Amino acid sequence: MKEVPEILYIDDEVNNLIGFKANFRYQYLVHTASNTSEAREILRTHPDIRVVFCDQRMPGELGVDFLHHIRTEFPRPIRILLTAYADMETVVDAVNKGHIFRFVRKPWQQEEIISSIEEANKFYIATSMLDIRNEELQKAYHELDKFAYSVSHDLREPLTGILTAIKLAGGFDEIDRVREILGLMEGSLMRLDAYINSLRDYFLLRRGELELSDIDFHKLFDNIVQFYKMYTNNNQVSLNVSVEQSEGFKSDHAVLELVLHNLLSNAFKYQRKDNDHKEVNLSVIVKDNNATIEVSDTGLGISPQYIKDIFRLFFRATNEAEGMGFGLYNVQNALAKLQGTVAVSSELGIGTTFRVVIPNK
Repeated sequence: MKEVPEILYIDDEVNNLIGFKANFRYQYLVHTASNTSEAREILRTHPDIRVVFCDQRMPGELGVDFLHHIRTEFPRPIRILLTAYADMETVVDAVNKGHIFRFVRKPWQQEEIISSIEEANKFYIATSMLDIRNEELQKAYHELDKFAYSVSHDLREPLTGILTAIKLAGGFDEIDRVREILGLMEGSLMRLDAYINSLRDYFLLRRGELELSDIDFHKLFDNIVQFYKMYTNNNQVSLNVSVEQSEGFKSDHAVLELVLHNLLSNAFKYQRKDNDHKEVNLSVIVKDNNATIEVSDTGLGISPQYIKDIFRLFFRATNEAEGMGFGLYNVQNALAKLQGTVAVSSELGIGTTFRVVIPNK
């Protein structure tokens, strides 16, 4: 179904306002104003207006001046000037000062108005898409800058640690000292491996179409329990899972796993060291064509001032645990791909809960 453009027509003659609306109300969503103050208010309350027609001879403010002034506050609508005084000075002012898209003489003809609206609407769509692409490009440049810094810093740090350990090991004869150095090297390699996995997830989310398959959450959660079994045993953390699924569910298995592992990784990573009863809870309820997943922990918690920032690329809310700043950014991008949502609740020193809702594909 074709989208109906919104139009604003400004004229101090009431008969012209009535005539314009009567002629075009079935083809377009028409707003009218008898003065420029009223027109500004309509533009503020109707941000989807695409085309503005304004009569040149408006009381208190010429049409070309009005169209020039609204460019800053309302840059998107395409501006068209109407006038019965088609002198060359007005035309030049309209183009140079008001950046007018088109110039229409009064009394206007219906065919000319329709032609003006159709051309202006095409131009509006083109410029809007260009603005969106520019915003996306600026975001991409910003992320690329941070990405380049992170790669150079976070990849070099563990490699430097390994090289330093190798040099130290060369000066030791005692096997215990060598084992100690090997332990340090293992830690650096594990950090490097985690970073490479984060990079893999980052680029996985930039592939094209989703690869849909049937999701059995009982089986998926059993695999997750096995995956984290060694970690939970070695770090005295309980992983409790709950599945309520009585209907089929389709999604992209790889992207869904990415969401779960990033949330669970954080839940384990940011546990309080002084807590004797560390817990991570994972649950899902599949109902009404949605999967509602909750991941909660008994960890450090997140300060309220950081909640709004935790999904930013390379953001770290605390220095108490190692982190690359990819995890929650990848979660947000994965959920955007799945058309899902995430909500966060947290209390410092108590823990954090992530509630994810993903629609059935």
